[in-house]
Amino acid sequence: MSTGGWSTLRITLVLYPFGAGAMGVNVFFAGLIFSWLGAPVLPTLWSFALGCVIGIPATWAFARHIRRLMAEAEDATAG
Repeated sequence: MSTGGWSTLRITLVLYPFGAGAMGVNVFFAGLIFSWLGAPVLPTLWSFALGCVIGIPATWAFARHIRRLMAEAEDATAG
């Protein structure tokens, strides 16, 4: 596979705000589901903070996937 184009780190940094936001929403909704089981509702600030933390590995994994797809597309067009 080719290594041209954006690096995984650069893709991660560009997509991180979206990944952190998505993880924050997921944590918030998971907190709402757990409230049905009697747990306290997770405050918005905690959802935001946990989303920022969980967003790092989630965005990195997604960026690796995108980088792999980009390399496959480059190889397909080159040969």
